[in-house]
Amino acid sequence: MSDSLQTITLGGGCFWCTEAVFVNVKGVEDVESGYCNGQTVQPSYEQVCSGRTGHNEVVKLRFDPQQISVREVLEIFFLIHDPTTLNRQGHDSGTQYRSGIYYSTPDQADVAKALLQEMADSGVYDRPLVTEVLPLDNYWPAEDYHQDFFAKNPQQGYCMAVAAPKVSKFRKTFARLVR
Repeated sequence: MSDSLQTITLGGGCFWCTEAVFVNVKGVEDVESGYCNGQTVQPSYEQVCSGRTGHNEVVKLRFDPQQISVREVLEIFFLIHDPTTLNRQGHDSGTQYRSGIYYSTPDQADVAKALLQEMADSGVYDRPLVTEVLPLDNYWPAEDYHQDFFAKNPQQGYCMAVAAPKVSKFRKTFARLVR
C-alpha cells in the first residue's frame, strides 16, 4: 500500500452494512470493522452491544486520496445511513449505532464539518443532523467473524434485508466510484 493513503473511521449503524458498501468503492484500499471512541480497552462485541462501553460500531477505511476524496467518501457515507436519528439506525438502537465521523487529520474534520453545514443549510433533511465529528480514539478491531461479514453471509436475513439494499443504492448513485 502507498504511503499516501489516508485513514478515516465512520459510524453509520451496524458495521456489516457500512463495510458491505465501502469494500466496493474505488480508491478504498482496506475496510476494517471495529469499535471506537469508548472507554473500555479491547471491548468485545457483546460488551459494545450492552451500550455500557461508550464505543461505536465503525468501519475504519484506508483510502487513496488520489482516487477518491474525503468529501466523496463522506457523500457515500451520508447516502447509506440516516444522520438525523440519535443513537439509532433502522431497528438498531443504542449509542453503539450513533452517526459519527472519526477523523485522523484536521483536514478531514474541516471537510466533514463543512459538508454537514452544507447539508443542514440545504434543507435536504427535515430533522437536525446528529452526526458527531471527533478525532478517532480508543479504536479496536472487531472480532474476525465480523470482518467481511456481508461477503461471507450474503444470504443471512439481515444482510439481505438491510445491507444489500445499501450496496445497491451506492452502486446506482455513485456508479463512477464502483470498483
